[in-house]
Amino acid sequence: MDGISARVDAVWRIESARIVATLAKMTGDVGAAEDLAQDALVEALRQWPRDGVPENPGAWLTAVAKRRAIDQWRRKERLDDRYRAMASTLDESADDAWEPIDDDVLRLVFTACHPVLSREAQVALTLRTVAGLSTEEIARLYFVPVATVQQRIVRAKKTISAARVPFDTPEPSEWKERLAGVLSVIYLVFTEGYAATSGTDWIRTDLANEALRLGRMVASLLPREPEVHALVALMELQAARFPSRTRADGTPILLTEQDRTRWDRAQILRGRAALARADALGSGRGPYALQAAIAEVHALAPTPEETDWPRIVLLYEALGRLAPNPVVELNRAAAVAMATGPATALQIVDELVEQGALRGSHLLPGVRGELLGQLGRTDEAISELQSAAALAGNERERDVLLEKAARLRASGIRDGDAAARRDAAE
Repeated sequence: MDGISARVDAVWRIESARIVATLAKMTGDVGAAEDLAQDALVEALRQWPRDGVPENPGAWLTAVAKRRAIDQWRRKERLDDRYRAMASTLDESADDAWEPIDDDVLRLVFTACHPVLSREAQVALTLRTVAGLSTEEIARLYFVPVATVQQRIVRAKKTISAARVPFDTPEPSEWKERLAGVLSVIYLVFTEGYAATSGTDWIRTDLANEALRLGRMVASLLPREPEVHALVALMELQAARFPSRTRADGTPILLTEQDRTRWDRAQILRGRAALARADALGSGRGPYALQAAIAEVHALAPTPEETDWPRIVLLYEALGRLAPNPVVELNRAAAVAMATGPATALQIVDELVEQGALRGSHLLPGVRGELLGQLGRTDEAISELQSAAALAGNERERDVLLEKAARLRASGIRDGDAAARRDAAE
């Protein structure tokens, strides 16, 4: 049963967006579409252990969900022409039920990002329906309680239904008012693919590739919007590192240890071209363009030591003024550590601690532990890294943090020893 559950989970992660999009197109209701897809998932857990996993599991789930929708319409005595047409064409063969629905996935994103919803609700609903993320994963991405995410999703579904929001790509005149939400969702999907917040895989290329595909499609719809091209540039430049981000066994390889000759040079060229397109539109760099510029600096450096760290610090400072965020400050601290040393960087991190920023996230203690280790404050560093590991939701990331703590412990340099050495040097 455990093997079947794992297969079902894998299928859902890969196919959920297409399944929900197909059902949303059929029913005209995003909330009902997800409920039907979840019902089909439960049916798979019941049938597949007995009958085996079908050859096309995504199509099987879609067909089961469609039949459930038709059964619901029958029970409610809504046998109209629409129902008869769908019922007559619904083939019992799962293979015939599956159709390419790439455009439907984008429609699903635009529907979930309808202005009738708050930005927080847009993001939560889209990450749930498009990316198939759990409420726990979404909560970790946004550093909020799981209950908060659950409430947002429930309210969003009810609002979409009450407002009778159609499942359709909006008119071009409506694109811009939804654009910020669409871009935010696409990048969060990519972010979850780039560094998964849970599970045993550090990278989820399926999510990252889907986000990149959607970003390219939006860029084709809105070629005069610089931040769309900037987001595509950012994703291209970051995805170029995928070949060197993990070992064969899936173990993470950190940026400073990666073999940069394995970075995808063609993807880097595409990313730089997209950033140049954004710059050519002449409205100044926004948050995605600044992040893409940071990624470009990394992409151009042959080694970590040859990276233009002062420029990265400046770009993070600009980003922090344009889009204040504790994660941006934390990344700035990491760049400052490389540019001028860990002492100044630790001051930035300690200010975030005093502000209560990123409470419950592993990111802050992880960076703080790294900096303390560089300063020779080994006992404190080990404690922070262990705290970070306890908070990390991803098993691979947890292992990396524990390995850092173990290396510090094995070095045999304790805080007292380090202090004595500093005193002797002075």
